[in-house]
Amino acid sequence: MRRRPAFLDLRRLQGRIVALFLGLLLVIQVANFGFVRYALDRQAERTLDGELDVGRGILTILLQQRAARKSAAVELLAQDYGFRSALGQGLTRDEDLATLRDALDNHGKRIGADLAAYFDVGGRMLAAEGAAIGLQVLKFASDEGNDLQLTVIEGQLYQLVQVPVRAPLVIGHVVMGFKLDRDLLEQLLTLTNVGSLIQLRGSGSVAPPLVVEDAQLAFLQQTDGSGVDRDALNLLDADEGRLRARWVTLLPANASAGTPEVRALLWVPYRLTLRSFKDLQLALIGLNVLGILAFAVGAVLTARRVSRPIQALARSAERLGEGDYEGPVTASSDLSEVQELAQSLEHMRLGIRDREREVQRLAFWDPLTGLPNRVQFLQRLQPLQPTGLLMLNLDRFKHVNDVLGRDVGDQLLQQVTQRLQGCVGDEALLARVGGDEFAIAVPGGEEAPAMDLARRVLEAFEDPMCLGAQTVDVGAAIGIALALRHAREPEGLVSRAEQAMHAAKRTQAGVKVYDDSLDDRSRASLGLLSELRQAVEHHELRLYLQPKLNLRSQRVEGAEALVRWQHPVRGLVPPGLFIPFAEQTGFIRELSRWMLIESLRFAVQARAQGEVLRISVNLSTRDLLDADLPGKIQAWLAAEGGDPSLLCLEITESAIMDDPARALATAKDLAQQGFKLSIDDFGTGYSSLAYLKQLPVRELKIDQSFVFGMEADEGDREIVRSTINLAHNLKKSVVAEGIETQGALDLLAAMGCDEAQGYFIAKPMPADQFLAWARARAQG
Repeated sequence: MRRRPAFLDLRRLQGRIVALFLGLLLVIQVANFGFVRYALDRQAERTLDGELDVGRGILTILLQQRAARKSAAVELLAQDYGFRSALGQGLTRDEDLATLRDALDNHGKRIGADLAAYFDVGGRMLAAEGAAIGLQVLKFASDEGNDLQLTVIEGQLYQLVQVPVRAPLVIGHVVMGFKLDRDLLEQLLTLTNVGSLIQLRGSGSVAPPLVVEDAQLAFLQQTDGSGVDRDALNLLDADEGRLRARWVTLLPANASAGTPEVRALLWVPYRLTLRSFKDLQLALIGLNVLGILAFAVGAVLTARRVSRPIQALARSAERLGEGDYEGPVTASSDLSEVQELAQSLEHMRLGIRDREREVQRLAFWDPLTGLPNRVQFLQRLQPLQPTGLLMLNLDRFKHVNDVLGRDVGDQLLQQVTQRLQGCVGDEALLARVGGDEFAIAVPGGEEAPAMDLARRVLEAFEDPMCLGAQTVDVGAAIGIALALRHAREPEGLVSRAEQAMHAAKRTQAGVKVYDDSLDDRSRASLGLLSELRQAVEHHELRLYLQPKLNLRSQRVEGAEALVRWQHPVRGLVPPGLFIPFAEQTGFIRELSRWMLIESLRFAVQARAQGEVLRISVNLSTRDLLDADLPGKIQAWLAAEGGDPSLLCLEITESAIMDDPARALATAKDLAQQGFKLSIDDFGTGYSSLAYLKQLPVRELKIDQSFVFGMEADEGDREIVRSTINLAHNLKKSVVAEGIETQGALDLLAAMGCDEAQGYFIAKPMPADQFLAWARARAQG
């Protein structure tokens, strides 16, 4: 489909600029045309009103001239010698009156009079021809200011002429009346183009209309009947043409004399006057069209001038989007806004180019050691050639980071890099692929060269590293995988080498070559994780409790919570098979949540039955490093209706040492909420005393490894006694676990130990059996 021009496309800048400009122009032109049209109409009305004023004046003049002419004609009769002689002799006989009537009739016919009469000086009508005039003539004779000499007699409009008869004194008056005819109105139309009709208000029209047809005459009568009487009217003629009309009063009404108002309707057709205005309007329309076309062309040119540089900049932006940052962005317009936009795009290009180079460097190189990173390492392995891959993980690196600080840890990694570079040849590829993990690719794909290199690396790490004032011994675990033997793609080769590395670290073998059994164990671990998740969802976990005996009161006042897995196929799975795996995968947090909630429920139920017990629950390293743990436990307490006195939270020394600062912050939050804290397996760590004075713990739990041998081994016995004394001096209670004989129990009681637990007292039992066992023991 053919693409529309840009200036016609409203989705483009050109189209919107042209549409905006033309739209504004059209609005202005329409408003201007409407204003001009209104002004022309008003001017036409004023012109027509002026013509009506002229028509009214001409009509008055014509009536006055007509009266003058008729007066002159009647004057001839009044000055006739014979007529005056007959009147001077007196009108005493009937034949004299007949003679007078004949004279009036003859003379009246000669001058076109419709009626004639003679009155004596006393106002008596002595003779008359035509309509009876009576009082109307008297009224006319007495009116002053009736310049047009009009009067209404028997519903007819007359122009009367009254002339005195002198012999030589005034002996009477001759009055003649002339009906108004079409000639006068046609004469007015001929002189002024003003049409007219004369109407007796309320009595119908006297003279027939000249231009206006019967329908408009009826309208005039309706207008008259409704009482509308305006100076100016707008009417329509029979052809729907507009007329400008005006009423003109010729003779006011006289209520006392009973004569109606006489008025004339004057009108002028609009078409006669508007013809010149229409020509002007057409000229204006033509100018407007030309203006719109010129404006449209200007708008298109302006839009193109604005949009084309922007389109060029858009193409430059597309080039930047495609990754081409080398060509500069320039402006092809002198508009300052376009130049500013081009400068902004150029700054953006330079910034993106520099950042892209930095991203490329960070994406493929390790900034600390300068070695290739994991991404570059995998890319350089493709396509996979016969290669021996060594994956190396440092021992005790996390401890160095936590104890000596990250700056020292970074120095350690840099020195490790230098030693590794001294071990590998020019053909080997060395990369840092993780925090403390390094990879070495050795050409050849044979096991012997890879093993020789691994031994050289381990020998290089035998000498301690000097990090400022600190000397650090660092070991390593190395896993080896061989390309095309253990894997046929880079990712699989790295995965196999990492599995071998973890096996070497787990067995402390130093170096381990991959074999298929390692992969089987990995698949088994993944399957176990999936089943463990289902165990929580399907309620396969069971809460077990091992009693804790108060050695002073010989009463069971608490218990340690343990978990068992009732597998639908494997049966009862001991915790030693899934707890370590859960800790490695992070699923231990879900197990801890389950243990805390179930322990709370049991303690709340036991308290409802009159047994007050405190349940000890072990927190893992991941739990203790969770800053949200205190809030979560409080929410579980609120949900189960319990309180902190029902729980004792056991913390291992290893959990404290992984991240002392975070562990200490979480422990303090828990203690402030009222929970009793206990250090589990006390004495097996190597830095516990440094943190024991800071931790808000109220209980120490002696590890069973010391309790087992204290009856026969004096050293273990002294360790237990010293631990009890230390705890009591620090105002803390002591729990000994692993009690398997009466002798060990008695020895602990003699040493002042507070509580004890072990198989001699009771093995761990299902929670639903615990209360019955405790009551049976209490009863003896």
